[in-house]
Amino acid sequence: MDANELKRRYIAGERDFPAANLGKAKLIGALLAGVNLFAADLSGANLAKAKLWGANLGGANLAEANLTRANLSGANLHEANLRGAKLNFAKLYGANLTGACYDDSTRFSRGFDPISRNMRKL
Repeated sequence: MDANELKRRYIAGERDFPAANLGKAKLIGALLAGVNLFAADLSGANLAKAKLWGANLGGANLAEANLTRANLSGANLHEANLRGAKLNFAKLYGANLTGACYDDSTRFSRGFDPISRNMRKL
């Protein structure tokens, strides 16, 4: 599946895309509120300014993904791989980040404390 197919199917009303392979997909500013991308491969994807509120990204591989200014409010990121991801200015209000892993190259907004959100450093 590529970014265009995902957007086309989402617009048609489909919301479930578990384990989808979207590595390096260009989804800048995409409206994907409430989408189910459980265990999906989004490594290296560009999701800058994407609207992902209420999305299920549990167990997803978001390594090296660009989530700058993405709206992840209320999203499930439980045990997601965020190593090397860019989360600068991302909206994470009410997001479940329990068990999500990050490393020294993961970029968060100033003042964000991953430990208080029960994230794991690898």
